[in-house]
Amino acid sequence: MSHPPVPTLHHFAAVAERYDLILCDVWGVLHDGRRAHVAAGEALIRFRALPGPRPRRVILVSNAPRPWAGVQTILDGYGVPREAYDAILTSGDLTRRLIAEHPGARVHHLGPARDAPIFAGLDLTLVPADAAERVVCTGLFDDDTETEEDYRDTLAAFREKNVPMICANPDLVVERDKKLIPCAGLIAQAYAAIGGSVVYAGKPYRPVYETALAIAGELDGMAPPDPARVVAVGDAIRTDIAGASAYGLPSILVARGIHAEELGVTADHHALGDIAEWLARQEVRPDAVIERLVW
Repeated sequence: MSHPPVPTLHHFAAVAERYDLILCDVWGVLHDGRRAHVAAGEALIRFRALPGPRPRRVILVSNAPRPWAGVQTILDGYGVPREAYDAILTSGDLTRRLIAEHPGARVHHLGPARDAPIFAGLDLTLVPADAAERVVCTGLFDDDTETEEDYRDTLAAFREKNVPMICANPDLVVERDKKLIPCAGLIAQAYAAIGGSVVYAGKPYRPVYETALAIAGELDGMAPPDPARVVAVGDAIRTDIAGASAYGLPSILVARGIHAEELGVTADHHALGDIAEWLARQEVRPDAVIERLVW
């Protein structure tokens, strides 16, 4: 079946008036894992300043496996201005809610120590892998050198005991310094492949969108915005675009993110060409494509 062509936007300003709320991805859109994309932050600031029947809002929606305050600290360090957004919702926030549904649980943390704040203040006991009732996967211990293959034996042991897993970051990879870094989603995918029980917190799953729209309504003491006037902006087909599509939201794919190499825009001087063939191979399609988020 043929599809109508997906338009390429040169500036977000061309469509900004259509929306009251942007659900904006973080990695690959606002920063590259080391420094801010300045123009993206400026675009969000200008969107928030637009007049309208209700305030224009930006909620950053991240699959980061840590609470929102920790993500804000990281964004501050990269130079992302706080004026660019109204709130942050993370996979870590949603994971904490899932953990809280099982008070007193014996939980094993599969992931780096930097993600430990995800457990702060919760009613649980952190235990070694062989004593776990549940496992929370936030990522690889060393995402510079390891792959999901390094966890084969660990996952097999969990599967033998039918230990359920919460995946605190459904991303398979993220961009860092123009490299693709493996994420918790790869481990969860490997666990599910051997029959393990996995619950995912974050994009592309419905609860993150329900929560984000509710937050937008709460900010203004109003009903959540009409989904037709909400746009998801992100760089990942599998999470950002698929999640928006499943929830019924318009979406814009940022090309210079994790799909940059596939799209032939890995070097800064390479322009985005015709990507119709690439889009035709995808299970879902965005409503538009933009090279980078710029006003």
